[in-house]
Amino acid sequence: MSKVLVVDDTKNIRMMLTTCLELEGYEVIQARDANEALDIFNRETIELAFFDIKMPEISGTELLRRIRTNGIVIPVIIMTAFATVKNAIECTKLGAVAYLQKPFTSEKVKNVLKEISNITEDKENIKYYLKLSQDLIDTGKLEDALNILKKALSMEPTKGEIYYNLGKVYELSGNKEQAQKFYETSEVFGYLHASN
Repeated sequence: MSKVLVVDDTKNIRMMLTTCLELEGYEVIQARDANEALDIFNRETIELAFFDIKMPEISGTELLRRIRTNGIVIPVIIMTAFATVKNAIECTKLGAVAYLQKPFTSEKVKNVLKEISNITEDKENIKYYLKLSQDLIDTGKLEDALNILKKALSMEPTKGEIYYNLGKVYELSGNKEQAQKFYETSEVFGYLHASN
């Protein structure tokens, strides 16, 4: 049974979400704030988390930043009553996989869980596409590699390795300027390659 952490300073939200998740077969652990959540991460193996974005002392965004810094890469769903573009961009860069707009219904929770399972499948596909694109680059099939990488990018726009491989395709095609842009973007998304 997957362990899910629900972090929200509002008891009613925690209780409602816990009920929804338990009905879907999850084991739920609750935290009232980010500090309590960080303690739980230190002693439990959590596989999925729901963070309220607006909490006292430490925000959901900051909590997400801290767990990523600690190397915890589980799917995180951000709950918010105030979905702003700035928050969305910041949380997406930190790897938030979905948003749950408050107030929510059990149906919305189910939809987000379905979205998460699709993302997990996509991640497997991304690994396959990266391997396939590398093989195509190695055999000089640059046009095919480009098409595969564009598809991968539409599924996972924050994966640096995709940008790096796009850079290789453009470099081998003789477009050094375009290649450099993709190499730089790959570094923005944390992909560092020794030979680049």
